[in-house]
Amino acid sequence: MNNFKNYINGEWVAGVAEAPNINPSDTSDVIGLYAQGNQAHAEAAIAAARSAIPRWAFSTPQQRFDVLDAVGNEILARKDEIGRLLSREEGKTLPEGIGETVRAAMIFKFFAGEALRVGGESLPSVRPGVGVEMSREPVGVVGLITPWNFPIAIPAWKIAPALAYGNCVVFKPAELVPGCAWTIAEILSRTALPKGVFNLVMGPGSKVGNTFVNSPQVDAISFTGSQATGQRIIAACAARQAKMQCEMGGKNPMIVLDDADLDVAVNAAVQSAYFSTGQRCTASSRIIVTEGVHDAFVGAVLGKMAKLKIDNAVLPGTDIGPVVDERQLAGNLGYVAKAREEGGNVVGGEAVERATRGFYQLPALVTETTAAMTINREEVFGPVASVIRVKNYDEALAMANDTPFGLSAGIATTSLKYATHFKRHSQAGMVMVNLPTAGVDYHVPFGGRKGSSYGPREQGRYAQEFFTTVKTAYTLA
Repeated sequence: MNNFKNYINGEWVAGVAEAPNINPSDTSDVIGLYAQGNQAHAEAAIAAARSAIPRWAFSTPQQRFDVLDAVGNEILARKDEIGRLLSREEGKTLPEGIGETVRAAMIFKFFAGEALRVGGESLPSVRPGVGVEMSREPVGVVGLITPWNFPIAIPAWKIAPALAYGNCVVFKPAELVPGCAWTIAEILSRTALPKGVFNLVMGPGSKVGNTFVNSPQVDAISFTGSQATGQRIIAACAARQAKMQCEMGGKNPMIVLDDADLDVAVNAAVQSAYFSTGQRCTASSRIIVTEGVHDAFVGAVLGKMAKLKIDNAVLPGTDIGPVVDERQLAGNLGYVAKAREEGGNVVGGEAVERATRGFYQLPALVTETTAAMTINREEVFGPVASVIRVKNYDEALAMANDTPFGLSAGIATTSLKYATHFKRHSQAGMVMVNLPTAGVDYHVPFGGRKGSSYGPREQGRYAQEFFTTVKTAYTLA
């Protein structure tokens, strides 16, 4: 059994204990034992990052480019190996695991380029003989806390911009998926990154994450996870005036209008709701269908669902892998039961067995639902989708916006009028027309509105708003 340590101040450091990384497709497959850090480990990482600020904040753009480009190149070269690791520890199918790994590589390479493009601005003052310069500088020490559902892509889109803009990093991955995070740390450990600039501390959020969030030596926190945890982080950071960025999920709608291309609508809905086992914050869990196409759409979705292969994530031909762990599966089954109790017509959703012991669940479609039902109000985070029947576009739009979340939203229509109106009036941070709601490019901003997100956007050039601070300097000629 391989043992994997924390990475603090350029050294591999044992934890106070070790936790097994278990494959949800095959619970007899233990990927390795991963160090569990505590408050002392987190404080050591913060101190190391703080001491490394002068060496990295004032590094050259070329130094930053070289480090990030090297990481991207190695991840890309090892995409099959790392993608398989991802599928083993999280449960995504192997093509999805490899695809996410490639995306992480491209994120590092994109931000390598951004390190060379950190710009500024120069203006004449309103006072004669005075010049004004506006420049961007690193925030300082940044604490990064990532979820289990994207074990390499989300760490990449936080780590890469943090380093590209000259920050020092303390990083805590989700306890369920430490493998990909450790792999990133190991790759970074072999670059020219100065000691202490990047630190990995694995372990429970109650000890490691809370230490990052509450430390006066951590200048900013970027978090992706549950709304309840995000709200606590927002309050803690606000109390000490630390910069914060929180991504907290969604209850994403997809509208299907009478004029939609049925094949396009069905494919978009099935991919959005069920691929990656529905474990995506951008998944469409509410499908809002106008009455003229409702029955045909539901019938076509059920037909496509019946053909999906639910099995071990690494087996060829698997369409949907397992749920991430036993607790998540129990929660999903609870939502399915609740939907049935509240009057929904449920097809699928049962736990099933396969050749290897794992956390397998059939995709569920809940029809004849109303907006007030629990299934349409709370994020399930599993292969469960509901259908709401509406009369027309206006009712569909109102229904789509009737949620405390606002991350992603989609519409299936052949009408330019309705597509244009929806893009403007949807109360979501990301809008898709005739496309799955889950699936965004690495070079454009990611984030939502309302209860889904708080703080500046992630990814793309917009990442500089969080990972840098602006300085205005005056000079008398």
